[in-house]
Amino acid sequence: PLFCKQRLVLFLILIISYNFIIYLLISQKSNYKKKVNSSTLSSHPLGPFWNLRLEDSALWNQLQHTWDRQHNPILRGNLTGMQRSPKGQPFTENCMSQKCSVPSVNDFNSMPEQIRAFIKSMHCRKYPLLINQPGMCQRNNDTTRVGSPMLLIAIKSQVGNFENRQAIRETWGRSGRVRGEFNTKGGLVRTVFLLGRQDSSTGPYPDLNNLLELENEKYGDILQWDFRDTFFNLTLKDLLLWSWFKQYCPTAAFVFKGDDDVFVRTDALLSYLHKKVEEHKLWRIYTNETDMNLFVGDVISNAMPNREPSMKYYIPESFYKGVYPPYAGGGGVVYSGSLALRLREVSERVRLFPIDDVYLGMCLNRLGLSPVHHPGFLTFDLPATDRNNPCAYRSVLLVHRRNPKEMLTLWKQLQNLPAQC
Repeated sequence: PLFCKQRLVLFLILIISYNFIIYLLISQKSNYKKKVNSSTLSSHPLGPFWNLRLEDSALWNQLQHTWDRQHNPILRGNLTGMQRSPKGQPFTENCMSQKCSVPSVNDFNSMPEQIRAFIKSMHCRKYPLLINQPGMCQRNNDTTRVGSPMLLIAIKSQVGNFENRQAIRETWGRSGRVRGEFNTKGGLVRTVFLLGRQDSSTGPYPDLNNLLELENEKYGDILQWDFRDTFFNLTLKDLLLWSWFKQYCPTAAFVFKGDDDVFVRTDALLSYLHKKVEEHKLWRIYTNETDMNLFVGDVISNAMPNREPSMKYYIPESFYKGVYPPYAGGGGVVYSGSLALRLREVSERVRLFPIDDVYLGMCLNRLGLSPVHHPGFLTFDLPATDRNNPCAYRSVLLVHRRNPKEMLTLWKQLQNLPAQC
């Protein structure tokens, strides 16, 4: 038995020694590899976290890429030799009596006129205010919060669309105290119409300036800026509205921005907004977020640019590449006043885009926000069988499109809805 124990102990010693030798060999081999690679491996990433090269792309993408780097505090000091202008010969265009160099694209001359006109002026962001309403949001109670509007209605219109404006004034867009749906709590509503000047290049047009002055004297709700009122300049109305809002109406709780051919159930919209205010109060308890970032409409996601030159929304591939961010399209949107101020700030870092709805989506994307879809925003109208049925509008907040006569008719019908609705 003693001999067996000795053999067992010797065997265990040999096993342990063998394992120890193997461990030493593996450790030395590993250390050798580290020493060999230590001279070739970097203690930091081999390349920058951000791609500093401006890859060949479309004009808007290149211009936006340049701005993104300029506004990045990390990359801002590392731009020397990294920037490259978009291809093409630059040209100058007068903008507020100041000439600016704007890069062109190689196929510029073959683009439709509206695209070329936009590219020439896409660096222009400030225009003189020809007609202003500085006291729009301070009436009755001066600058106190008590007189601040619950809802500022801002309608994109054109000089010649007087009938549309008048129909809105007489129906869903009338200024003053408005009750909510089912005679519930509503709020103070103020309405303004956003205008540029008539575009002579698509004319000739009769001179309506004197009539516009008379209209403004009577109603005091016109905002007009000195830029050409074209389809691809509609984005300017958003930018200029936000600047005006900051200066003259910053305490308005919400903003509805829409076209002059939509019909809005303002009472239902006010009730919806009050509901959102109550939800935000509860949310604020848990998050300490004081600002409401509400943006609601008919949301379109994963949309691609239209590449058909004959179409109204045509965007050349040489101008923009990529998928549009989620945006609310068609007729109108509503967003909180606090978000309007944030949109104004972020818009200074987003290049102008010719389609206004898409541009708003781009600005929201920069803020890390997404628009909220609401089924009551009907971009493409009700089914044909329901359009003349007043009860079908009970769940609607906005319907697009309605001419002045249809607005007046629908307004009258909705004031006297049957009990069975």
